[in-house]
Amino acid sequence: MEATQQEQFDRSTVQARTAQIAQHLSALEWITEGPRVERLSTDFAWFSPVLKRDLAGLVADAVVRPTTEDEIKSVVAACAQAQVPITVRGSGTGNYGQCTPLHGGVVLDLSAYNQLLWQRGDVLRAQAGLRMVDADRATRPNGWELRCVPSTFRSATIGGLYGGGFGGIGSINYGPLASTGNVLGVRAMTIEPEPRVIELRAPEALLLHHVYGTNGIVLELELALAPAHDWAESIACFGDFENALRFADALANAPGVAKKSVTLLAAPIGDHLLQLAASLAPGQHAVLCIVADSGSQALRELCAAHHGTLTHHKTAAEVAASNRTIAEFTWNHTTLHAMKVDKSLTYIQSGFVSGQHLQQARAMRELFGDEVLLHLEFIRTKEGAMTASGLQLVRYTTEARLNEIMQLHQQHGVYIANPHVYRVEDGKQGQINPDVVATKLQFDPQGLLNPGKLKGWWVRDALMADVRAGKVSLATLPRF
Repeated sequence: MEATQQEQFDRSTVQARTAQIAQHLSALEWITEGPRVERLSTDFAWFSPVLKRDLAGLVADAVVRPTTEDEIKSVVAACAQAQVPITVRGSGTGNYGQCTPLHGGVVLDLSAYNQLLWQRGDVLRAQAGLRMVDADRATRPNGWELRCVPSTFRSATIGGLYGGGFGGIGSINYGPLASTGNVLGVRAMTIEPEPRVIELRAPEALLLHHVYGTNGIVLELELALAPAHDWAESIACFGDFENALRFADALANAPGVAKKSVTLLAAPIGDHLLQLAASLAPGQHAVLCIVADSGSQALRELCAAHHGTLTHHKTAAEVAASNRTIAEFTWNHTTLHAMKVDKSLTYIQSGFVSGQHLQQARAMRELFGDEVLLHLEFIRTKEGAMTASGLQLVRYTTEARLNEIMQLHQQHGVYIANPHVYRVEDGKQGQINPDVVATKLQFDPQGLLNPGKLKGWWVRDALMADVRAGKVSLATLPRF
């Protein structure tokens, strides 16, 4: 199957045609200098020693940074006519090589396509390149904020989170981004010699979510917002893991406390967070908490009830004045900080079963000891139940052992979204989704978008034959 992809995109031909497109559209901002092109062809896939090896040397032939829909359309039309691959990029804060082109061609950098189009009450409409920090700065004075953001919110774009992300800070209230009601609609462009622009409303809008830009170019997103709070920040430390675990779960479930994030970092993860050293005693288990100012007293009560010590507390005003936030030590920022101290570390991504998540966390900690360091983010499932998502740190030895660690988690009922693969179905999606493939057939009939990342594309003919035969049904295929 991969041979077909290689044959379709002869490298020398793609390079020559990309150069011709850049020359023909010279009024646009093109980047062709080798080091810059290389940088804009990568993301944080280096968190994985496997992806660092597998994606080494893969770069675009040129990067283009359009600022208007018409400019995007001119690039897409030219690439479709010349059969040149397109890989869409935001700020490059993903972790799976989403913006690394496997077959060269054009990286379409949408970071300059970044206008907030409107806010109407609790709904935001924005171009895909809008940075999340800028969205919040615009909406908070009106009493609203984004429902969930990654720890990379200062640089990450709305389109990047939608195309390659999962959820993040705020998911403790609203679940992952794919939860019903979070994404209301998207405006997307087809990859054709005469590109069309299509508006998809939910649930069809989710067909382009977390597929690495393989089945349509998202231009605009319409998102539901959350009421803005004055968020205070605290760190609670515990000498006993069980107390830390129970405190984190109790705070996450406390109905009277407005919260945005609860993060459990089992020892010795805290020893790697050097910038928080004043608040993290060596060997202690830490819970990083972002709650509303009004919930600070309740947090203290829960901390004391679980025999913890509050080692850090800042009011929302103090957080704002410092322009620093413990949010940037949660989610995969934890991984980033830890790897700066110990380069032998990598990570895995896991999902625990709601109602069983504490028991499973204990079991995995006992099974692996210090080989796998427990990092839990408390979130709601798509159905609204409280659980924990894991970003465990792994002391890497071999690829075989890494795979065995993930398999053992699965054998104990813990879901794994493998972050050491670059194809959609090998990671979070887990299997070929016929709706995603059928959507790509409509939006990208030549298979030019991020080719090689969607395994379902290789079996599209057989898959669609099964659909016509009634063996496979399509749930939310957009009709246009």
